Order: sequence, then structure tokens, then C-alpha cells
Amino acid sequence: MDMTLAVGFFGALFAIMNPITNLPVFLSVTDGLTPADQRKVAAKTATYCLILGGAFAAIGNQTLGLFGISVDDLRVAGGLVVLMIGLNMLNGNESTSHHGTKGEKQAYPEPATVAFYPLAFPILVGPGTITTLILYAHHIAKPMDAIIYAGVFLVVLFLLFITFWNASALAKRLSDNARVIMSRFMGMILSAIAIGMIADGLKVLLPGLA
Repeated sequence: MDMTLAVGFFGALFAIMNPITNLPVFLSVTDGLTPADQRKVAAKTATYCLILGGAFAAIGNQTLGLFGISVDDLRVAGGLVVLMIGLNMLNGNESTSHHGTKGEKQAYPEPATVAFYPLAFPILVGPGTITTLILYAHHIAKPMDAIIYAGVFLVVLFLLFITFWNASALAKRLSDNARVIMSRFMGMILSAIAIGMIADGLKVLLPGLA
């Protein structure tokens, strides 16, 4: 995995799991908890994300094979999912595939038990994240590639953990404008990465387009 791929992997993961834009979601589902309890949820959430992400990265390609799905099929389908998430971010809307529908939100559990559902899954490790993890895992060809891949994933999780750990303090200092700007910028980056995924998949599935 060369540095261009590593940077693209980081950009895609960070844009989807974006700690800043997901901070209001974290604060919303942990509303009523003390800062100490919020930190416990933050630690559990990061741990669940690590377990889920690691599992999808490790067995994602094999799972696709069971259903007769090629990586290029996933590039097109997953790219469309990622593109919709990016466009929603650009328009200031939430993606229901990650944040849930209104009915699902009403069924969210008590604040102290939200670390796995809905925070880790599906908000942080949802369809877009899973697609990104599987597609970039396909580029691992040697041990160093695996180390870079794992390093990028861990860096994103660390940033997520630090942000959620300091959620109560950051909420007082981070303006709504800053969140909007970050969301719009990450939406543009994510949309561009999604177009690349779709184009790469179509070139293989429809060689005439190349």
C-alpha cells in the first residue's frame, strides 16, 4: 500500500467516522450522563469500533466470496453508498444508513448503554465505513501494507476516542459554524473518494468505459 492509498484510506475513514461532525450525535445520545460516564461510553465506543472494524477488515473479502460478490461489484455499490453519505453531508442532512431513521432514533437505548448501538454500529461503523475497510484491505499485499492499514485505522480511532473523551469540554468551545464547515468540507472529500471508487469498479466491470 503506497502513501497515496494510505492517505486516501485515512481521508475516507476520517470523513465517514468524522469525530467532529459526530460529536453532536455523541452528546445527544449521552445526554443526561455526567462527564465521567460520558468518558466510559467513549472508551467502550472506541473499543467496539476497533473490534467491528477489525472483523470486517479481516473477513470482509471472504464474506463477499460467499455471496459471489467481487471487489469491483462492491466498489460500485459501496461507492454509491459513500457518495450518498457525502452528498448528505454537503447538504447538511444526516444519512439514515448511518444515523438511523426517526423511528430507529426513538428506539435508541438508555444513554449509558449506547456505546455499541447506535454509536459503534451503525453510526460509526456503518455501510460506508465497512465498504471503505473492505476495499482498502484488498490492497494489502505484504506485511508492511498490513501495518500501514492498521496504523491508519488506529489513528482514526484514536482521534475519535480523544474527541469523545473530551466531548463536554469541546461542546462548549466548538461553534456550530465550525461543525458546519467541517461537515461540508468532509462531504466534498468523501464525494470525490466515492466517485473514484465507482469509476475504478466500472472500468473493470465495463471495460469499454476504460
